[in-house]
Amino acid sequence: MTEQKPVSDKNAAKVTLPDAQIVQSVTHWTDRLFSFRVSRPKSLRFRSGEFVMIGLMGENGKPLLRAYSIASPSWDEELEFYSIKVPDGPLTSKLQHIVPGDEIILRPKPVGTLVHDALLPGKRIWFLATGTGLAPFASLMRDPDTYYKYDQVIMMHTCREAGELEYGRQLVESLKDDPLIGELVEGKLLYYPTTTREPSEHMGRITDNLTSGKVFADLGLPKMNAEEDRAMVCGSLAFNHDVKAVLESFGLREGANSEPLEYVVEKAFVGDGI
Repeated sequence: MTEQKPVSDKNAAKVTLPDAQIVQSVTHWTDRLFSFRVSRPKSLRFRSGEFVMIGLMGENGKPLLRAYSIASPSWDEELEFYSIKVPDGPLTSKLQHIVPGDEIILRPKPVGTLVHDALLPGKRIWFLATGTGLAPFASLMRDPDTYYKYDQVIMMHTCREAGELEYGRQLVESLKDDPLIGELVEGKLLYYPTTTREPSEHMGRITDNLTSGKVFADLGLPKMNAEEDRAMVCGSLAFNHDVKAVLESFGLREGANSEPLEYVVEKAFVGDGI
């Protein structure tokens, strides 16, 4: 992991991009994953779990934008994002090289379905993510409302290798010392990271660990049911499709901002190829 922090004189540089925000820090977690923090527009208000369009200027002189979930909570003074690196990706091939003081384009119009308002009240909330699909849950896990609304919060995150779990692991580990939510998190947040290729404490895909009942046994939880359990899903299109089938086998129904039900899926998540 390498971290780059802001350089004050660069942050004072003249803004040249439309809807520009200044990169404050960059952390490279692996050769495929990085996170970065940028300045927050004073007018921006969002619900934890929502996404915005961010990007850079393309070769044709037009903005090249993609949907990125905001990984920081709604109260944070900066905005944090978590991204994959794709060597030939139109955006990430450039975005992965940003450094503190650089500008990015950020369209301040947050939207998304991974918000508490899109779910009916319940006892437990399941956050189900692969790869950088963790980002919206990085926001929601740091939001006090998550712990006011639910007795238990279960974060299931699956990656190929253990190193790809490090961003999430460090975030979860830091929550117990968070001055705002540390006391709320204690005893409520259950973290269940798994790998699919490299051996680790917990192995297997999220769908397999749910259908086999392994995660329920490991965490001492009852089988998922529509009366008590709520879920949010963020990953690749294939992952989302497979998890939806599993959740519906437990009796959960897909909701939306306009019709809250038992689970929601973020359809705007950008996976490999961005």
